[in-house]
Amino acid sequence: MALDMDQKVTINTDMDLSPYLVFDEKQWAGLRADTPMTLTGSEVAQLQGLNDPMSIEQVEKIYLPLSRLLAYYAESTFGLHVATQKFLGTRDGKIPFIIGVAGSVSVGKSTTSRVLRALLARWPASPKVDLITTDGFLYPNAVLEAEGLMQKKGFPESFDRPRLLKFLSDIKAGRRHVRAPVYSHFYYDVMPGHTVTVDKPDILIVEGLNVLQTRELPKDGRAVPFVSDFFDFSIYIDADEALLEDWYVERFMRLRETAFRDPSSYFHKYSRITDAEAQDTALRIWRDINLENLRENILPTRPRADLILTKNASHRISKVALRKV
Repeated sequence: MALDMDQKVTINTDMDLSPYLVFDEKQWAGLRADTPMTLTGSEVAQLQGLNDPMSIEQVEKIYLPLSRLLAYYAESTFGLHVATQKFLGTRDGKIPFIIGVAGSVSVGKSTTSRVLRALLARWPASPKVDLITTDGFLYPNAVLEAEGLMQKKGFPESFDRPRLLKFLSDIKAGRRHVRAPVYSHFYYDVMPGHTVTVDKPDILIVEGLNVLQTRELPKDGRAVPFVSDFFDFSIYIDADEALLEDWYVERFMRLRETAFRDPSSYFHKYSRITDAEAQDTALRIWRDINLENLRENILPTRPRADLILTKNASHRISKVALRKV
């Protein structure tokens, strides 16, 4: 039927078009059901990061329900792989379930990833769970300096994307003894000759700033792989910019009293300046580098996540948004 150009079209703006179901802490905690608590308080304390407190209560209310959800997703994904292999007449073996964890600097990605790894490894089937960070796939400082990218460290262009894609491709293909490079935050550089080996995990957690990043799609329709193409489930950890800034500065000041004091540390020079100078330095690094990266490259990927965990000022997860199936 042709549309009369003079006819007014009414759009219902009250429709809920959000692709997410949103839960507060109490609502989400109720989804734990009978999922057993398999971590002790002391184990949780060991898993938390510097300036990123994690209580056993948060594990019970947030991460146990998430563990239950991931169990369903993993079981369904493994079943789909079996059905596909049966259809194709192939026997490629079990394909790893890969979880991506994204978010800003200082938001607590590492703590979340470690807690998830510990919980998932204690499922009844005792799956083999590995964890890698994409920091190891940064170009070495020498390369970044030569390319004028040291002030863009952590931005998408500072990563060896082909190497990371090859690593994930090998993992998904079920190859044995796949090696990933190692990054040292102490030396602020990739460690030459150092690698970690990932050998046919049942589950792999991939943590990094830009793991949900996409590039402009090619106009000719060529296949351009993204890191997130290899994920079976993705998590974005979110917090207000002001909180992230505070947490970054707090962590910087704490490191200044600990790791930075070691003369071998890349940041040793910051242990010899005044508190006021250190505060100004931390703010400058945050605003000139990390905040720019957050706004340009990281935050825009939030809507691509399957699950968004939002933190409040006390580092607690106050809101959970789950993508509708």
